[in-house]
Amino acid sequence: MSFEAISKIAQAEAEAKALVANAETRAKQLAADAESAGKLAVEAAVQKADAELEELGRQVNEKAKAGAEKLSGELENQKAALRAKAGGKLDAAAAKVVERIVNS
Repeated sequence: MSFEAISKIAQAEAEAKALVANAETRAKQLAADAESAGKLAVEAAVQKADAELEELGRQVNEKAKAGAEKLSGELENQKAALRAKAGGKLDAAAAKVVERIVNS
């Protein structure tokens, strides 16, 4: 083999090594960029999920509060009706007691 051929082969090998090293560096950088982008995407998804969860919790609390207020109002109405009914029965019972005492 001539010196020129050996020189060309050595130069081609050096260029190939440089290309491989460059490709490895580029691949590592792409992998790092992809990992970074993935982490950012996960963080954004977590933040969005947290915000949605907070909003759902707020909505549930509002509905629960409205339901509790409605139920409280209904119970107050029932309580007033029962008191009125009981008051009427109390008056009737007292009248019967007085009547029995008077008639005895």
